[in-house]
Amino acid sequence: MYILISTVLGARLGHFLFYEPSRFLTGPLDILMPPYSGLASHGAAIGILIGLWLFCRKLKYNYLWMVDRLVIVVCITGASIRLGNLINSEMIGLPTDLPWAFIFTRIDNVPRHPAQLYEALYCIALFFVLFYLWKTRAVRLGNGFIFGLFLIVLWTLRFIDEFFKVNQVEFEDHQLLNMGQVLSIPFIFVGVFLLFWSTKQKKGQTPAV
Repeated sequence: MYILISTVLGARLGHFLFYEPSRFLTGPLDILMPPYSGLASHGAAIGILIGLWLFCRKLKYNYLWMVDRLVIVVCITGASIRLGNLINSEMIGLPTDLPWAFIFTRIDNVPRHPAQLYEALYCIALFFVLFYLWKTRAVRLGNGFIFGLFLIVLWTLRFIDEFFKVNQVEFEDHQLLNMGQVLSIPFIFVGVFLLFWSTKQKKGQTPAV
């Protein structure tokens, strides 16, 4: 329940704060209104991390030990969401003449990059990598290593994937990097820090604090 509530709140608030801040300031209740759609994965990520921290704080669990395991299944969740975006013709890609281009008939008849599929595929690949590390090397890895690797790989690939997508909101058309790329950079830096920090920690730590 901690994760469920924090994910929905984070994704919803993140969309308005990152992509439609003026609407958030002028009509904060719009967040709750069905006509105004929008969910932000970066907001969901922040919400999950906060929700998990509250859970671990209450039950006295080691936060990094928990998040190392949570991010493994988050990969499958991310893949499922992007496949849903693909089916719903959401977050469409830029036009291309590549043989695997998709035509999103709800939008137009232009062949486009299936950017949602790219993201789903690398989420699935990352799941297998992280699952393998957990099954075979978790005892030898410091707490935070799997989480750090997850942050680096996922958000670096997300940063690259944004080059194949149509910008979500108009103001991004005038920026060197779109909002998805800007928001991915801090996650990558945190991942690098955790990766190095975890190598200095005691190996084989238990979930209890």
